[in-house]
Amino acid sequence: MRILLVLDRVENPASANALMGFRLAEQLLRRDHTVHILTLWDGLHTPPAPPEGAMQHLLAFADERQMNEALENGQKGGTPVPLRLARLAAHPAAAAAAFRQLVLKQPRRTVDSRREIERLDAEFHFDAVCAVCAPYRTAFALEAAAIRGKKFLWQLDPYASNRDYTAPGGFAREGQLLDALDGTFVTPQALPDYADGAPLAPWREKVHVLGFPTLLPRVMEPVEHDDIQCVFCGSLHPGMREPGFALALFRALHDDAVTLTMAGGGWERFAADADETARVLGAKFVRPGLLPPDEAAALENRADVLVSLGNTYDNQMPSKLFGYFATGKPVLHLAVSENDPTLPYLARYPLALVLHRKDGVTPGTVAKLHSWLHNVQGHALPFAQTARLYPEFTPEKVAEEFLKWL
Repeated sequence: MRILLVLDRVENPASANALMGFRLAEQLLRRDHTVHILTLWDGLHTPPAPPEGAMQHLLAFADERQMNEALENGQKGGTPVPLRLARLAAHPAAAAAAFRQLVLKQPRRTVDSRREIERLDAEFHFDAVCAVCAPYRTAFALEAAAIRGKKFLWQLDPYASNRDYTAPGGFAREGQLLDALDGTFVTPQALPDYADGAPLAPWREKVHVLGFPTLLPRVMEPVEHDDIQCVFCGSLHPGMREPGFALALFRALHDDAVTLTMAGGGWERFAADADETARVLGAKFVRPGLLPPDEAAALENRADVLVSLGNTYDNQMPSKLFGYFATGKPVLHLAVSENDPTLPYLARYPLALVLHRKDGVTPGTVAKLHSWLHNVQGHALPFAQTARLYPEFTPEKVAEEFLKWL
């Protein structure tokens, strides 16, 4: 089959969803399918090369990047609105992008992506086009695109039920979107939206569950070090994924044999907590900032323990967790939700420790963490054992399920 995957890196050049699109593409190519990738990018950070054998087409949106930077993505707090508008006015292309999006309700990313999908389909005649979401601009572009092939979404993040923002149109708009599609792939956590009496129940027959294709062997290159290195790599999001519980735990632990490294962006709203942790831990608290994917992977590979921050929302599960499992390393998961959807998966993993924020940073909790860190240092599971625990998250199984419904 000839398949087009549509990926969006405009807000996040290192997008985990785009990476999973690449993983799926690799598997499709191995099965002798023809794969094209349309990548939307920010005009600043050049997207990585696609898997060998795939043809990548690029569509730049520097104007929307500048708009998002000037308006701070519309987030509450931060810079006063008049100052944001003044910054926007300094970039005519960004101002034009804002006018198209906020006034005309015709975002350039949606309109130009639709045109490019149609152009590519006219040239290459795809059997299926799949938009990988979130973001959802590509989904709305595909919805309106006049093409001959089948239309699919891969909803790695929910639309209407996303609690990180208010989705325009809510479930009614999502239903309208599903009307235009041949099918959609969702995570297990999204299924309650399609249950009897739920908002998306009328579209249940279009829904197929697909795991995250993040469980694959990783090359480990041991690096000599004297301490226990605990590593988190990922983005922080106020209200959804916050570092407060982790920082409080490691401040209370204050073990000179333990180094906490937290790589990634999103620290702007947590600067005071980070500064206090640096004051207490000194050189044992490291924040290298946003790292390229290969450097982040190398940091994880050198770690003794990988730190997982639980989401506040129980209908979204971080795909990063299964990448952690793939290393075979011990995983420290810090749960902040009563119904954390990762807990059943962590219960299967022999080298996991789960600590709950609701239990507080007590002497007992800190002692438990101290004992576990020193006991699991140097331990690891063979990849074959991990793959048997979570077969639905191997790229091979994900591709098999994906193709079954095309």
